[in-house]
Amino acid sequence: MAGPGSTSARRLGLALAWLAVLLLAGWWIAPRIELSGDLRKFMPSAQTPAQKLLIDELGEGPGSRLLLLALSGADADVLAAQSDALRARLADDPRFVLVANGGAAGLAAIPERLRSYRYLLSPTLDTTSLDATYLGDQLEARVQDLGSPVAALVEPLLPADPTLETLVLAESWQPADAPQTLHGVWFDRAGEQALLAVQTRAAGFDPTGQQDAVGAIEDAFGTVRGVSGTRLEMTGPGAFSVEVGGRTQREASRIGSLDTLVFVLLLALAYRSWKAPLLGALPLASGGLAGLAAVALGFDGVHGITVAFGFTLIGVAQDYPIHLFSHQRPGLSPWASARALWPTLGTGVAATCIAYLTFLVSGVEGLEQLAVFTVVGLGVAALTTRFMLPGLIDPAPRDVADTLWLDRAWTRRSRWPRLGVAGGLAIALLAGAVAWFAPGPFWQNDLSRLTPVPADALARDAQLRAELGAPDVRYLIALRGDDAEAALRAAERLHPTLERLRADGGVAGFDHAARYLPSTATQRTRQQRLPDPDTLRADLAAAVAASPFRDDVFAPFLTDVAAAREATPLTVDDLAGTPLAARVDGLLLRGDDGATALVALSGIADPVAVARVVDAAGAQLLDLKQASESLVADYRQRVLWALALAAVLLAATVWVALRSSRRVLRVLAPMLLTTVLVLAVLRGAGVELNLFHLVALILGAGLGLDYALFFDHAGDGRKEQLRALHAIIVCSLTTLLVFSLLAASSIPVLRAIGGTVALGVLFNFVLALLIVPRPLAATPVPRDPEVDAA
Repeated sequence: MAGPGSTSARRLGLALAWLAVLLLAGWWIAPRIELSGDLRKFMPSAQTPAQKLLIDELGEGPGSRLLLLALSGADADVLAAQSDALRARLADDPRFVLVANGGAAGLAAIPERLRSYRYLLSPTLDTTSLDATYLGDQLEARVQDLGSPVAALVEPLLPADPTLETLVLAESWQPADAPQTLHGVWFDRAGEQALLAVQTRAAGFDPTGQQDAVGAIEDAFGTVRGVSGTRLEMTGPGAFSVEVGGRTQREASRIGSLDTLVFVLLLALAYRSWKAPLLGALPLASGGLAGLAAVALGFDGVHGITVAFGFTLIGVAQDYPIHLFSHQRPGLSPWASARALWPTLGTGVAATCIAYLTFLVSGVEGLEQLAVFTVVGLGVAALTTRFMLPGLIDPAPRDVADTLWLDRAWTRRSRWPRLGVAGGLAIALLAGAVAWFAPGPFWQNDLSRLTPVPADALARDAQLRAELGAPDVRYLIALRGDDAEAALRAAERLHPTLERLRADGGVAGFDHAARYLPSTATQRTRQQRLPDPDTLRADLAAAVAASPFRDDVFAPFLTDVAAAREATPLTVDDLAGTPLAARVDGLLLRGDDGATALVALSGIADPVAVARVVDAAGAQLLDLKQASESLVADYRQRVLWALALAAVLLAATVWVALRSSRRVLRVLAPMLLTTVLVLAVLRGAGVELNLFHLVALILGAGLGLDYALFFDHAGDGRKEQLRALHAIIVCSLTTLLVFSLLAASSIPVLRAIGGTVALGVLFNFVLALLIVPRPLAATPVPRDPEVDAA
């Protein structure tokens, strides 16, 4: 017969084997996880054009990929030189599709292979003929240019472009309210900061790509700055995501370390054993890895929010081994104890899983991932607690029911008044009134309120956007077409209306794709206005004869015009790989169902008046802020319907398990009252509720259900109730401390979850104590001197 030593060694061996399996599973899962940061996975499908545009812009739009740079801390000439050097370094980097600082970037937007198309892209021929008179005026102007400070810029262009149409294009493509230019580059109004605009190839919600791009900018600036004291300031969605990601990782690491320490210390103190926290962590780790594997196998990528939320939500699973530890006592095998607890534990797990399964019908992929992660994680944690953990724990531990302080606490609790139906209804009505009538909006619809970016950083970003003349990120005009050509023609038809709006002061400026790439129809019309080779040669000869230029200088010009007359008009695909592509792609969205030309607006004085003018022209002004709010409202509506379904299914699950209306009411009452009380506290404190509060309320409800179920499971036996009380105290303390740490976070999402769940734990524990029936048997615990000393 094996002795105690060999049995203990066997249990240790099994624990190590379990740990080894978890390490192998983690090693296998890690390379198969493709983390995603695309926030669109946590948004419902768009129902309106504005919502669809908003979702597209969030991930792929130019606004989400724009980084604004400001160099300061040196004289203007030094800053200008460093700006040019930085632009030159970044322009050759494949991580960026556009780098602009007001300098050579204008000409660089027109690569050599496209310059023969300049008369098809420029509006010059819409009002002017390329005849002898026009050419003569242009050559006279060039003579003056060659005697001016711009001679070095003009002279290389003259043979192929005596009318300087390339410069006309580059100038026309500058923003209408572009910043001032000093030493050839953009500066702020005070002349103290050199400004650059950089568009990344990575999407706005590609955290890895954005971090790589930000790192490349910082490295390039480090080289350009040298030993000078110049400072680099960077704003924009990508820069913010990198900063917030780093801060979130640091906070998560700190909170995770503290959570682990709290878990270890509490379990070690509660069970007076160093083994308890180690063994208790095995089911939790098993559930986390299983949930992660299920999402990785079932979806294309695992969203970072899913991982963060998932591990927070399956924190409920830490309660499962705690209940087993607290109910274990001498004379009862761990297997028998687990078997006795399983109906209650299984009911709680099933009810919680049902609540999260309703997210599968939400139509939102992020919530579907969260449902799979949580359900699989909780299920595996519960099953390993039931069928694996009993083989590892000590079969003859100290019975926690023999603890003196616990007995005294339970005796004092028995003197408390019970909370009956009338009292519960009164609390519910009062809390409901506070929640409903509290001042301020009930729901939070503004997505920007959830950002952890400091307010001063957002204000600085807005200031730099204003300095650079960047378009308004709230208002856009959308023009739908069956294809790109139709969308471009729609933008061209709207152009005169936009010019009138700018002249009247309705907008400070506007931008659309047809400014860079006219429609095929417009290009063909301009082609027809180009003179034939013989006519152009004769007109050019007449203009040259009246100038100091030689008659053979402009042969490349004749070749370019001849090529333009015969060329196939440029399309969007022809711009691939050029700086023009970045501008056009951001303002012309193409899909399987057609194309949308966007008109970006800046300096809108009166949105209502602009909308009226645009609507009369057959277009539509879209308010992306309003679209985001309606999208949030739609999202919340889906979640609320899912929660209503979850509540019905949860109550049905408890009814099937308990088969007694009185017991069902007793178990559900603390959870329901807690939900109303938490809402009352949050609303009374002026908190506007968002999606994360709702998710946290579900988590809090699951915890409260577990507390009530185990108090109900204890029945009328005093010792069983003491064991249940011990387990619930340990569970609630662990959860309360963990989520209180989250509530102190600077990240709004974590703060919302932490504060809500911490309140839920506190209310659930107190209400469960008030609603649980008094014990019928009040047998005192024998006073053991050793126990008393302990």
